[in-house]
Amino acid sequence: MADESTSFSDGTIRSYAAVGDSFTEGVGDPGPDGKFVGWADRLAVLLDDRVPEGTFQYANLAVRGKLIDQIVEDQIPRAVELAPDLVTLCAGGNDIIRPGTDPDDVAERFEKAVVRLTEAAGTVMVATGFDTKEVAVLKHLRGKIATYNMHVRAVADRYGCPVLDLWSLKSVQDRRAWDDDRLHLSAEGHTRVALRAGQVLGFDVPADPEQAWPPLPPRGTLEVRRDDIHWAREFLVPWIGRRLRGESSGDRVQAKGFVDPNAIKAHLESAS
Repeated sequence: MADESTSFSDGTIRSYAAVGDSFTEGVGDPGPDGKFVGWADRLAVLLDDRVPEGTFQYANLAVRGKLIDQIVEDQIPRAVELAPDLVTLCAGGNDIIRPGTDPDDVAERFEKAVVRLTEAAGTVMVATGFDTKEVAVLKHLRGKIATYNMHVRAVADRYGCPVLDLWSLKSVQDRRAWDDDRLHLSAEGHTRVALRAGQVLGFDVPADPEQAWPPLPPRGTLEVRRDDIHWAREFLVPWIGRRLRGESSGDRVQAKGFVDPNAIKAHLESAS
């Protein structure tokens, strides 16, 4: 397997491009101006803090709802053009959760994207999918996601890519790590992932991403049922409806593009 901890202790990452879908765009982690922050933006802050002021450049190219072919067509060429020191690639999840898709086929397209990126970027970090055993609408896809994850790891091994292993990140297997829609991480969940990504890159991070959550008070059956009904009405039904209509939540969304890490820091400080 590829070494999952790559050392950049001399601060050589001065440019970073994030490629992917809603996970990398940061959905579930509200930010300024109606946009989201998310783990990739938070990782950019960690990277910016390790180089001289004004020398770091960051672009978030991710757009929610995108399939891997759309990511390859719209985002990969831009990332190749930027030729950054670091690219993070999180793609294929929206394909895998669609009925009838073949994880082997999705993985072949994922590998082609990795090849293009490794030819242009200093380091390409790839991510596995989450373990969905506790996600009601997705737990039946757990085996399919695990198969895709095996492919992602094999691709990482072939091309020397560090792996952000989300499947084994126990701290995001708590419901507080997830947004109300149960499909996207909360702000704290995104924070945990950003810290783990920093660890994978070989950095000392300011907190332990695996730190256990405080115990939750027990919930009664009626409270759980009420929450489930609210979730189904507010999130599940619209999600199913978009798929039946062939629509995507990202159809009218533009990528954030270049983002100033200082603006991210200012938002995080004001929100704390």
